[in-house]
Amino acid sequence: MSDNQLFERVAIIGTGLIGSSVALAIRLNGLAGHVACHDADPEVRARAEALDIADSMHADIADAVGDACLVVVAAPVGACGTIAAAMRDHLRLGAIVTDVGSVKRSVLEAMTPHMPDGVHLVPGHPVAGTEHSGPEAGFAELFQNRFSILTPPGDADTWAVSRIKSLWEGMGADVEIMDAEHHDRVLAITSHLPHLIAYTIVATAADLETELEVKSRDDDVVTTREVIKYSAGGFRDFTRIAASDPAMWRDVFLLNKEAVLEMLGRFNEDLTALQRAIRHNDGDALFDLFSRTRDIRRGVIEARQAGRFHYTENVKSDDEGS
Repeated sequence: MSDNQLFERVAIIGTGLIGSSVALAIRLNGLAGHVACHDADPEVRARAEALDIADSMHADIADAVGDACLVVVAAPVGACGTIAAAMRDHLRLGAIVTDVGSVKRSVLEAMTPHMPDGVHLVPGHPVAGTEHSGPEAGFAELFQNRFSILTPPGDADTWAVSRIKSLWEGMGADVEIMDAEHHDRVLAITSHLPHLIAYTIVATAADLETELEVKSRDDDVVTTREVIKYSAGGFRDFTRIAASDPAMWRDVFLLNKEAVLEMLGRFNEDLTALQRAIRHNDGDALFDLFSRTRDIRRGVIEARQAGRFHYTENVKSDDEGS
């Protein structure tokens, strides 16, 4: 038994980027005696097993969660309720159930009705990731120096919350605890809206190329090949974000739509003001905006949330994930 061990058996439901990274991080840091994984997709299970991500892989969710002290649901947030219903009759008394989703109020609403008496639900969200998906994308260091946010319900067991906090700290994360609704509003602006903008910009570039080719195939047109070949740093970053898991982000936008729409409305107002400044040659307004946003970027770096490559005064940085 490792000195760091927090749980005798941990079950992880889903072996995508986050699920596989959690499994690898738990094993690397000796936080559990046994890590069991389940994935509904047999092909994904086979790949995860070949990569030795867990101590055991299970086709049946009941086999994975049976006797588990902790269950980590690492699936798209839209599936959390279905997963909770499938495993409810197999959870041991005193077990803790957590998740890794980017939306928290809907997770509480979907999973709480399926939690048996004596089982503790402590939703969580590691603010870490890359644009890659699948078990091959996982790595144990993903959560180091990143924030993990816990959103326990008001009546949550304090011991269970403390245990999950210790788990994320054991994987190298800094842990914050906040209300689920507040989490969803914060993430709407820091994560969800940027992804929505990235998807839109990349789609606009693709649509523009198609539109120009339709207008005239003889004229000078912007082709997809040129968009890829001459991508500057900003556009490359947008394509990286826009390559994220479509199923996961579909669920995020639909399940956090109120907060996302609110932030999108505010963004549209700011975008209109920026459009006005450019039209009227208001250089002072542009300079002031760009100076303010540069200061925010430096704050992100100081908070150690800038990804793998940081910069000092003159060295550009490159984020590794969202």
